[in-house]
Amino acid sequence: MIKQCLILVSILLLSLNASRANVGFQQFKLDEGTSRPLNTSIWYPTSQTQPVETIAENIAFVGTQVIKNASIQSSKTRLIVLSHGYRGNWRNLNWLATRLAHNGYVVASVDHPGTTTFDTSPDSANQWWQRPNDLTRLIDYMSVHSPWSHTLGRNNVAAIGHSLGGWSVIQLAGAEVDIAEFDKFCADNPSNTRRTCGLSSELGLDKPINKESKSPVLNDPRVTHVVSLDLGLARSFSSKSLSQIKTKTLIIAAGIDIGDLPQDVESGYLAEHIPTDYRRYSIFKEATHFSFIQECKPNAVTILNEEVPGDGIICKDGKTTSRHSIHNKTAREVLAFLDQ
Repeated sequence: MIKQCLILVSILLLSLNASRANVGFQQFKLDEGTSRPLNTSIWYPTSQTQPVETIAENIAFVGTQVIKNASIQSSKTRLIVLSHGYRGNWRNLNWLATRLAHNGYVVASVDHPGTTTFDTSPDSANQWWQRPNDLTRLIDYMSVHSPWSHTLGRNNVAAIGHSLGGWSVIQLAGAEVDIAEFDKFCADNPSNTRRTCGLSSELGLDKPINKESKSPVLNDPRVTHVVSLDLGLARSFSSKSLSQIKTKTLIIAAGIDIGDLPQDVESGYLAEHIPTDYRRYSIFKEATHFSFIQECKPNAVTILNEEVPGDGIICKDGKTTSRHSIHNKTAREVLAFLDQ
């Protein structure tokens, strides 16, 4: 009997391992030669097993293992697009992209010009509407023109974003910016909104919405699921537009406020106005705003503070948890949500 049980366990483990695909990885520039080329990263399932390389790792942050430029599987799958936070980059959600690709998804991200680590051009940054447009352009390419297009369902795309990336993907679901409403909120709450309201000028949110920013329409009907990881600038959305969202939405908030990003004002505002039939709301009590980016190495806080005083906050989580456990919990919730 014991022998039979061991055989059964071995079979189950083999099945589990077989279901976890190896991860291929490619990078290129989308629409090179245009006025807004996009540095693009793709994670995808592959049957290739070698050669394995580590990406997105440095002296402060932990990377993941992938197979660069690996063969592409022909089996049907689903597209997920990612959006990084303010002045972030593709490395920030690399940990999640790799896990999603392990589970059979094709994952694509872009570095948003003007608000990425690699490009802080003011002229690009103050065109706030370009961020969701970048994701729509990425979906266009992946669904129609890319080597993965024949494997992807064109009207079943998921979008995931952290911080300002969460703000960007919620617009794909139909959230609309209301500058007058945001101005009033900032004027009425001057003491605890410096971080978010202080970005108004840099992102162009202090200017009247013009024709260019309203065309094309920012929501994308191909996006059926969106995930917001502790977004900021939620109060720039009109409550009316949020109440009309019918895209499945997972809102995950950090329970520990690092300053000017309280969950009740940001993520909680989404949860209050998006219809309950279309949204889930989770508060991770031991997470901070930066718990959703890549894992930090043991000496990362010291290294980051030496480089830029105060930057060590990027690697601080709740005292009774680890970033690895927060990532595990996040991945479980996201995968369960996508599998609905």
